[in-house]
Order: sequence, then C-alpha cells, then structure tokens
Amino acid sequence: MADSPPQITDLIKKFEQNIDSYRNQAYGEAEVRVEFINPFFEALGWDVTNKAGYAEAYKDVIHEDAIKVGGTTKAPDYSFRIGGTRKFFLEAKKPVANLKEETGPAYQLRRYAWSAKLPLSILTNFAEFAVYDCRLLPKENDKASTGRVLYLTYKDYVARWGEIAAIFAKQAVLQGSFDKFAEAGKGKKGTSPVDDQFLAEIEGWREALAKNLALRNPKLSVRDLNFAVQRTIDRIIFLRMCEDRGIEPDGQLLALLNGENTYKRLHYLYNLADDKYNSGLFHFKPEKGRAEAPDELTLKLKIDDKVLKDIIRRLYYPESPYEFSVLGADILGNVYEQFLGKVIRLTAGHHAVVEDKPEVKKAGGVYYTPAYIVDYIVKNTVGKLCEGKTPKQISGLRILDPACGSGSFLIGAYTYLLNYHRDWYVNDGQQKHTKEIYQGSGGQWLLTTQEKKRILLNNIYGVDIDSQAVEVTKLSLLLKVLEGESGETIGKSLKLFRERALPDLGNNIKCGNSLIGPDFYANQQMSLLDEEERYRINIFDWNVEFREIMMAGGFDAVIGNPPYVRIQGLREWAPLEVEHYKERYQSASKGNYDIYVVFVEKGLSLLNKGGRLGFILPHKFFNAQYGEPLRELIAKGKHLAEVVH
Repeated sequence: MADSPPQITDLIKKFEQNIDSYRNQAYGEAEVRVEFINPFFEALGWDVTNKAGYAEAYKDVIHEDAIKVGGTTKAPDYSFRIGGTRKFFLEAKKPVANLKEETGPAYQLRRYAWSAKLPLSILTNFAEFAVYDCRLLPKENDKASTGRVLYLTYKDYVARWGEIAAIFAKQAVLQGSFDKFAEAGKGKKGTSPVDDQFLAEIEGWREALAKNLALRNPKLSVRDLNFAVQRTIDRIIFLRMCEDRGIEPDGQLLALLNGENTYKRLHYLYNLADDKYNSGLFHFKPEKGRAEAPDELTLKLKIDDKVLKDIIRRLYYPESPYEFSVLGADILGNVYEQFLGKVIRLTAGHHAVVEDKPEVKKAGGVYYTPAYIVDYIVKNTVGKLCEGKTPKQISGLRILDPACGSGSFLIGAYTYLLNYHRDWYVNDGQQKHTKEIYQGSGGQWLLTTQEKKRILLNNIYGVDIDSQAVEVTKLSLLLKVLEGESGETIGKSLKLFRERALPDLGNNIKCGNSLIGPDFYANQQMSLLDEEERYRINIFDWNVEFREIMMAGGFDAVIGNPPYVRIQGLREWAPLEVEHYKERYQSASKGNYDIYVVFVEKGLSLLNKGGRLGFILPHKFFNAQYGEPLRELIAKGKHLAEVVH
C-alpha cells in the first residue's frame, strides 16, 4: 500500500486545527479549492495550475467554472484530462455542505458526467470525498448515495491513500488503472448511456411533431413534413444548448410553458436568433448574398401547444437529466447518425408514420464511427498537411467529406484546425495576434469568433445525398463555433464587426449524390423520370458546386466513412443508379460490388496532386472478386500510403 505523501498529512493537520472556521458558511468554495483541493490533486501527480505551461489542448486540468448563467454554474469545476481527452470531472463544494446526505450536489455532478459520457467523477469539499458511477441515469429523486462507489472523510486519506492513488493518480490513469476500475462496474442495472437516452428522447419528439403537423396541416407533403420536423428539433436543441453555454438568456424556452400560442411565441425567439446568428437554421427572409433560399414554410404551419410544451419541459431541471453545456459534439453526432436512419412517411389518410430508411434496413442499422478512428484519420490526413505550416499557408487547405452524414469527420477536422491555429498563435507570441486570439476566464487562450468562422468557411466542405444529414452537419459545426463563447463575446462581435455570430454554410455543406453528375441524364430521358425519382437520384455537379476548388485541381484531403451497401440491396430502391455506377466507374465494373468502392474511386478523383485520402472501409475488397478493379486502380495510381487493419 502506498504511503500518503507528507503534503496530505499537512493538509489534514491544517484542516483539523481550523475546522470551525473552514466549516463556517463564510468560507467559500473558491478558498477550499485553492487551499485544499488543488494541493490534494497535485499530490496525485496532476498539474492542476499548468505550471508546466502546456498548450491549451494538452493541459492536465481545465477549470471549467467560467460559464455562469444567472448566478448558476453551467459547467463542472474541474475537468481532468489525459492528452486533451476528458477522464473525469470534479465538483467542489464548501466544507459546510453535507455531501453524504445532501442530494443536490450529487445529482448535479452526475448530470454533468452522465451528459459528457464519463464513467466516474468526484464530489468533494475536502472534508468528504465521494466517487460516483455516472453511467446510471440521474433522476431528481435519487438519494445522495445512488451511484456512489466510494465514500471517504478527510480522516481516511492517510490510511486509504493507496486506494485513492491506484485509481485517481495521474500515473494510474495513464497506465489504465482508472479505466479498469470503471470497466469493472460497467453494465449495472439502471445504466443508460446519454446517447441512447437522448436518441430515444428526440425520436419521441419526431413522432409527436410528425403526427401533429400532419394532422393540423393536411396539405403538407411528405418532403415538407420531414423538413419541418427536423428543423423544429434542430432549432430547439440549438437554442437550449446556447442557454446552457451562457450565450442565450437562461430559461427563455422554459418561459414558453406559461400561456398559450406556444409556436407563435417560439417564432419570436427564432427571429431574434436570425438577427444574432445569421445561420441557415433561422433564415426566413430573402437576403443578398445568401447561398440558399429562405425557409418560407415552417412559420406558416400549425403545431399544438401541448406537443411543444412536452418537448420543452423535458429539456429543463427537474425533468431533464441532460447538462447541455457538456454534451459533446461527438455524442450529439452519434445520436443524430442513428436518428437520420429513419424517415417519416405519410399514409393514404395523411397520417404520419416513422420507418427505417431502406438502405438502413438492408445494412442492419446505422454504424457510427468511434471518435478515436475519426481522430486517427484526421491526424494522418489533415495533420500531415498542416505540419510546419503557418495559418496563412493553411488557409488554402480544402478538406472534404463526400458522404458527411451527421458531420463527425468534419467536426474532427475542424477541431484539429482550431487547436492547431490557437497553439500556433500562442507559440508565435500572443501580443502579435490580438485579432485571432484572446484570453478567456481561467487564463485559457481562445480563438476569436471571427477567426473560428474564417477557418470554417475556408477549410471545411461536405456533401451528402440526404438533405437532413446536411442540416445536421451544419448544426454540429455551428455549435462547434459557439464552444467557449458567451453572450458577451457574441455581443462584442455584433458591435465591433457589425457581423452576426455564425457563418452561412450553404456554400460549404451541400446536398447531392456525390457519385452521380449531370452526365447521368445523357443516357436517361428526364421526361421518363418522375419528380420523386429525380429527387432520389439528386445529381451533383462538382465543377459547378465547387467550381473554384475543382479549377484549382481539387481538394487537399478527402476523409470519411462512406456508406457500405451491397449492390443487391441497392437495386431494390435505386436500380437506375446501380447501372450508372457500373458504366461510369472502373471500381464497379466487376461482380456484386459494394457502394464504398465507388466512393474510394470518386474520392481519389476529387483530390489534387498532393492530396491525401483517409477512409474507414471493410477489408473485403482486398480479397473479394468485386474489389479487383479498385485494387488495380490503387496499385496503378500508386495511391496507397498506409493500411491500418
């Protein structure tokens, strides 16, 4: 058993000698953090105050008490990280608090950690130290002991130091002991991961909204119904996440529970958001220079108060288990990836039903790309292209995901670029780059809103055949722009630059079939295709949609997880496309090919001479007959740099 270090013995003595003053209501949370909690975790090997001077992305500990809304903290006090990845949260309280019995602090901590999908987190005021399994769905009436897997008082620290250090010392976390301890408690009754829970939540909203919109708006087409439902959900999630991040006034959606005409009052918030953000999400009026037409549909529709109020009520304490300030882009992406696997249909009597998309049914479900795979591919494509370059040199990089889905790869690429730029500016001398970076609370360096917008519009591009996926990708990227922002920074941007907070992504993220260009109609008579078929085929002309990039030679990086659909399945709902791929693509010329081989060929053709492609694919094309043409294409072009199996 490890001996406790002398500084722990000193902390305990100090606490005992002045216990009455420390347990006085006047002794605050900030003091206990500086005097006791920080040195406690320094004794466990954590660089709590960043004495090593690490770049922002690699700090051991982030003090996330910066987001305060109406006096309430909207983020946990500490986030402990390894290599920039969160491992556990710590929530600090005054020593006067009774952590063993009080339910509020435990519920707060568990909501944070559960929403961030962290298995364990700590609640402490130094006098008490409690560890919680945060995979259990937090409920308002839970006891303080629910999910608690370890409880100690300061008198136990010396005797049980070995136990504490074996799990929470930095070295133990690096060596995997923390993960082993967390894994041992996995799968307990009552565990429900946040992404599964939130998916069930928004699927319930979709069904309720679809049925109500179809009932109250009998002339609504199936396409418009899908659009209206998706937009309503996206807008509500966006506004709620902005509230918890301190960008929107706290409780503004909650206020809609009082009174009637909920949807009309929601319009008012939408219009305020349009003035503030400029994103396509709230684009209702024609504006010069906008890439896309305004939404002239949704504000004319009718939605019953009850449906909207039921949704809003589930977004707030006490009914909501979610803390939107810590709900990560990867979690939201996973939820939406699954969500997009279903579509709303209308029956003959104009009733709405939700069904699996045919391609999802054939594939046996939706498969989300794990974050570590996204990070690996981004690092080995975008990362390699950025090495040793200045922001000015990087500004010309064009990064594409040709089947972007919910946007996980584009979020990964954008995050990499944001971190690279911030670290470059800090290392080059902060005083030289006041237009690009500023120091936020807690001393951390952040990119300005202007700079984040510039990087996004310059570098990130995506295409998807599904218009709803395109909107979700935009939503995810816009929420990424707003990370670290506050009402104050957004207000400054409006005042100083006379610019709204978010970019219009209509020219960057587009809807269409990446594999089918206008030559499709050279062999097909358009008059023989009905509107639904043309909409399904959804041709995409790369030379028109991304004219400047294609004229300059193509994209610098093509990344992603293309769809895997065998041709036998595709024939059932897209027979014309199947024949076109066979005629148009070398990779589709042999046997019962899978659509992903066509995406590889197309991706390679979209790259410029020095470009890099990174896809995650099934390995079957290495030895299957249908993979022969693709293997030949890769070999002849000397395209292969690395295979990770």
